[in-house]
Amino acid sequence: MLNRRRLLGLSTMAAGLAATGVAGCGSAAPAASPATAPAGDSTTDPGGGASGSGGSSSRSGADTAPATGHVSAPPPVNVIAANLNQDLDLLDFAQLQAISATWVRGFYLMQNADQGDVAGQPGMKKLTAAIAGGYGTVLNLKFDYEQGLPDVGSSAMSVALARLDKVLAVVLGKVDIVVIGNEPFFECGQKTGNLNAFYETVAQHAIDYRKQHGASAGKTQIFMGALTDLENPKKSNVPLINRWLDYVKGNPDIAGTDCHPHVASMSDCQRYLDYIVPRIRPDQKFLATEFSLVKLYQKHLSDPVPAAFTTKYHLPAGTLVWQVVGDAIAHPFAQQEWNDFLLSCPWFSGNRDIMAQMAAAFRQTGRLAVAGYGITQDAGAVQDWGPGKTPWVFNSIFCPEVTQPGADGLPGQNVTWASEFRSLQQA
Repeated sequence: MLNRRRLLGLSTMAAGLAATGVAGCGSAAPAASPATAPAGDSTTDPGGGASGSGGSSSRSGADTAPATGHVSAPPPVNVIAANLNQDLDLLDFAQLQAISATWVRGFYLMQNADQGDVAGQPGMKKLTAAIAGGYGTVLNLKFDYEQGLPDVGSSAMSVALARLDKVLAVVLGKVDIVVIGNEPFFECGQKTGNLNAFYETVAQHAIDYRKQHGASAGKTQIFMGALTDLENPKKSNVPLINRWLDYVKGNPDIAGTDCHPHVASMSDCQRYLDYIVPRIRPDQKFLATEFSLVKLYQKHLSDPVPAAFTTKYHLPAGTLVWQVVGDAIAHPFAQQEWNDFLLSCPWFSGNRDIMAQMAAAFRQTGRLAVAGYGITQDAGAVQDWGPGKTPWVFNSIFCPEVTQPGADGLPGQNVTWASEFRSLQQA
């Protein structure tokens, strides 16, 4: 019989969206793109979250040290890492061990350097614990300015560089790879006039700082990052992207560039590689610290869920994808039900090997250092859920926002991604 609680939840959600004018049944979902942060020198994340996007976390990982000994991370060549984005405080060594991860990637919001001792902040403490446990690490430094980036030589630029010094003092010589930037074209309030000048200045400052602090700091490679929307870049951004890549290629102290192929197809992913690889030096590599098929999933949020799932789980015929997700947010599913839902949808099941496909494309270039895949959902991924929400919720390996905990105490998993990720550690 129909689960009355679930039906009530679906009906209430639909009514609420109708009342607020949000698109509902049958409406096309807007194209996926990171939202912009609130005005000012922002501390919110326009494109982050452990699943690839979402916002700040509601929990922190319980453990502060690896549970079962030391990890031997391979060198940064063809690595597939566990990505936590801004949620380094959610780093959970039991989760990493469950999927055989040996590398961790996150990003640090540079405004947080104003909040006391950087080394003592929860996320940085977790990252330091991972380093002590033998994990390889990648840290993007996120400069988030909704009103536009500071001009070189301005007082605001001096503040940005002072923050950079605080962070570099903690991470240089410890973190394997530091990336100057996270998603520059989104984190400047779409004001790109001084984008290249800002990031070139920041990068040179980091290079100079590393040289000043001797051989121990030299362990840390410096990359620039991360390029986005390369499958179809805005015409106005093309000269800026080309200057970005020219700077990377021409600077002997830069190890390469980062990119974020959040795309709608494998062919779109390939366009990133076609754009970047020919434009960097033979001795340089690229990162893909975030990657997913989220732009395809966005297109299917208002599709009806296949009858095989609605019949098995006693839902009304014609229930839409976004409504089922909303139900899982309100009343978390058993792991089996969440995976049955995903695999019933042809747009997901038909691309169940996309992580492996994208990783293979990265690796076949011979130029991949590290690619990062989202390890866990955060609260931002499900906040204000509706048919227009970018569905990072489908990307994560662990799914604490939509599934019940497993018998082992870990969050429920997207078993497709967990299996893919483990396999890629051995490839």
